[in-house]
Amino acid sequence: MLRILILIGALGAGGVAAWLALAMQPETQPVAAVVETLPAPTTDVLVASLDLAQGQKLGPESLRWQPWPEAALNSGFITRATRPDAVETLGGLVVRDRFVAGDPIRNEKLAKEETSMLAAGLTAGMRAVAIRISAESSAGGLILPNDRVDVVHTASREGQDTVSRTILRNVRVLAIDQKVDDAAQAPDKAAVVGKTATLELDQVQTETITGAQASGALSLALRSVEDRNEASVVEPQSVTSVRILRAGHSETVTIR
Repeated sequence: MLRILILIGALGAGGVAAWLALAMQPETQPVAAVVETLPAPTTDVLVASLDLAQGQKLGPESLRWQPWPEAALNSGFITRATRPDAVETLGGLVVRDRFVAGDPIRNEKLAKEETSMLAAGLTAGMRAVAIRISAESSAGGLILPNDRVDVVHTASREGQDTVSRTILRNVRVLAIDQKVDDAAQAPDKAAVVGKTATLELDQVQTETITGAQASGALSLALRSVEDRNEASVVEPQSVTSVRILRAGHSETVTIR
């Protein structure tokens, strides 16, 4: 009997010791999974290293290479892989449209040095046409280059009242007098009332506005900047018939 009691006591003591040993072990912390994120592949793209104004000549300090995500590449961008000497070869070209520092350089926004500033700013296939304006006919003289406007034709017909109609919608202003860049206008400088406004027009719009100017007065109505992406159009029923000289012969242009 005594042996049995000793055995039971030994088993109990061993159990207590095992329990104490387990309780005193440090708690195991879960190991967080480490996920390695690979950087997106990039390609060096030529960008403007500083703000470039319309008509400014490019130089080595104007351009730099910048890594660009391959997923966001545009076919119009200039890459180091395709044109490694672009910084040198583009030197001397003239900026047709302004760049902000960091903007990718695009060929269609550059022109040769001998190109005039106005011709450099013209969209391919378009014409620059000047019309007479005054403060009353140009939103109080607050219309600036690169604004968008509607052109209103006012004419008096024999035996009828004076009629005003919109003949062109949403056309771009290239220049006011000889000023072709609105960035040259200091923010604290008063508006200067010009005598001419030069508009960017296609061939049909050019013929329409030339005939309208010969038969009446033209006014400009300033458009919102939100309208920049809308197409410029000719209003076919906004004109009157006039006779103009074209290629050595007289021709009637209907501007009803």
